[in-house]
Amino acid sequence: MSSHPKPCFHFLIFLLLLSLQPLIFCLSTHAPTPPTVCIVGSGIGGSSVAHFLRHYFHPTPAQPNPPNIKIFERRSVVGGRMATVSIGGETFEAGASILHPKNYHALNYSKLLGLKVKPPPASEDDDSMSLGFWDGKKFVFKSLEVDSKIPWVQKIVSYFNSFRLFFRYRSSLLKMNSFVESTVDSFLKYYESHERRPAFETVDEMLKWAGLFDLTTRTLHDELVQLKISPLMTDELITVITRINYGQSVSISGLAGAVSLAGSGGGLWAIEGGNYQMAAGLIKSSNVSLHLNEEIKSISNLGKYYELNSTKGNSYSCDVTVVATPLDEVNIQFTPSVSIPARKLQHTHTTFVRGILNPAYFGLRTVGEIPELVGTLEDPDIPFSSISVLKQHDENEISYKVFSREPMTDALLDSIFGARLETVRINWGAYPHYKAPEVFAPFILDGQHLYYVNAFENAASTMETSAVAAENVARLILSRYFSEAQLHSSNLKSKSPDAGTLHTDL
Repeated sequence: MSSHPKPCFHFLIFLLLLSLQPLIFCLSTHAPTPPTVCIVGSGIGGSSVAHFLRHYFHPTPAQPNPPNIKIFERRSVVGGRMATVSIGGETFEAGASILHPKNYHALNYSKLLGLKVKPPPASEDDDSMSLGFWDGKKFVFKSLEVDSKIPWVQKIVSYFNSFRLFFRYRSSLLKMNSFVESTVDSFLKYYESHERRPAFETVDEMLKWAGLFDLTTRTLHDELVQLKISPLMTDELITVITRINYGQSVSISGLAGAVSLAGSGGGLWAIEGGNYQMAAGLIKSSNVSLHLNEEIKSISNLGKYYELNSTKGNSYSCDVTVVATPLDEVNIQFTPSVSIPARKLQHTHTTFVRGILNPAYFGLRTVGEIPELVGTLEDPDIPFSSISVLKQHDENEISYKVFSREPMTDALLDSIFGARLETVRINWGAYPHYKAPEVFAPFILDGQHLYYVNAFENAASTMETSAVAAENVARLILSRYFSEAQLHSSNLKSKSPDAGTLHTDL
């Protein structure tokens, strides 16, 4: 029997293998499935995590594809505590309203997204507002007002009022400014390049690295005593500021107090049309899958991935999960359970009124005598923290914003206001109730890939501090999950507009 067919058969097998080689090569070199990062919360924290994950991710042979990102928001709009309210045909900030000239992340967001910046309302701009400190019975300080719109006249009046404040508080004003500037300088370390700045797994480490941790162990009052700031200034000006910015007294921690005082300086700004546009823009530019009106009710660690279940009955598999909303007042079930320090949120009741104040309530004869910003001293009998003018429509119609620790009843509002054409009430779980020494939850809740952006809020709660915490969490994710991925690094301060230039432009 002839054996000639065998070589022919082997040759056919060879040709078959040769034809399959591209397929075998493709199968052997097929890129892994991109991981899924799920973010709970669409405020400045959640949107910033998405932004920095996109911005810092650099493809590698092991992981050439960026992660898929899903954001879950229980409300119908994004922005979290950055929200707006409409009253009298005008739109005003209902939550986070002001930004500092050295808030470099927010500055970069506005530039990246093409958002227009503006100064805050006159009542929040220290150069043009009229100011009064109310003790419940009288104004212990009231700035001089003149009925003139001439710029140089307003400037002279502003200088005169500054001189009156300096004469009242003397060197304590300089000591306070020095304290704030020193704290801000330490905070600016968080914008340094990645080569000089590690990613932090705990808030404690992050604060100690910048030299800010000790300020969280003592109250603001203790810091002020140590700085030899006068009791008069502590009880008046500083208390007014902390009550407006955090709804609390000088018993808050030193760091939260310094941040609060920084929010009362010059050069403050906001996004025209609403600060929430930063979150909306970051989410849009980060190419995420956005799930509105979908509240996450449980997060379960199933070993190789996390399962998120929503109130809509949907289930999602996530390789990495980021909680970017305060856990203090949300009902998310964790399996296995996570342990974080107990924390109360300070509720700020914001009441918007279109109408006119009652001058008799303040012992005055005319509405024009009432300052545009009425701050209050620490007294449980004073029913509000502040009243500020948002916009004057005409002589008998002004839009006001009232901050208080408790809801404002109609009877109370009717005693404070001579007329009310429109009233809108909002109850915010606005920020932590600060109590030194602060105890912090970790950024990594389970030692694996469950992260908590809002752990940093116990240090200070602002739009910018949330962005700083989010940037750190994004770096943690990339360094811990994408261990071979390289980070694009930059010095944020060098890329941001100069603070002085920004103030001049505004």
